[in-house]
Amino acid sequence: MNLLLPDSGLIFWMTIIFAIVFFVLAKFGFPMITGMVEKRKTRIEEAIEAARKAEEAIAHLNQEHERLITQTREQQAQLKKDAAAERDRMIALAREQARVEAQKIMDEAKARIAEEKEDALRDMRREVSVLSLAIAEQILRKELKSDKSQKELVDKLVDELSGSLSDNTDVVS
Repeated sequence: MNLLLPDSGLIFWMTIIFAIVFFVLAKFGFPMITGMVEKRKTRIEEAIEAARKAEEAIAHLNQEHERLITQTREQQAQLKKDAAAERDRMIALAREQARVEAQKIMDEAKARIAEEKEDALRDMRREVSVLSLAIAEQILRKELKSDKSQKELVDKLVDELSGSLSDNTDVVS
């Protein structure tokens, strides 16, 4: 037996066995292997397509996210602006109300001061008139202690009254 040159019977049987194995593989094995390769190729292509779509969706979501962030910032800026305007309006309104209230209080205080001044002047006039009457009474009592001074005072008053009556009658006529 020679290892380099095999026997012709061995070559025959090896060729037949090879043909049978090749036929079985061609009939059953290769279609199954190629089908599995095709399925795998299809799955890979589908996965690549799904990844591309997911990437597009992520890009779209990122754009939408950026748009929403921009819109939110604009709304936030507008809200801050509106709040500042409302705050300024409320401060101005409060100042105006405080000014009006202060003016009202000042007017009321001035009116009260004027009333109290008038009351004080009236009280002072009353006191002065009472004091004047008391002084006059004291003076008259001192002056009219004697009968002679009482008669002189009555005569003087009658003369003054008659003089003033004659002046009034001249005016009427």
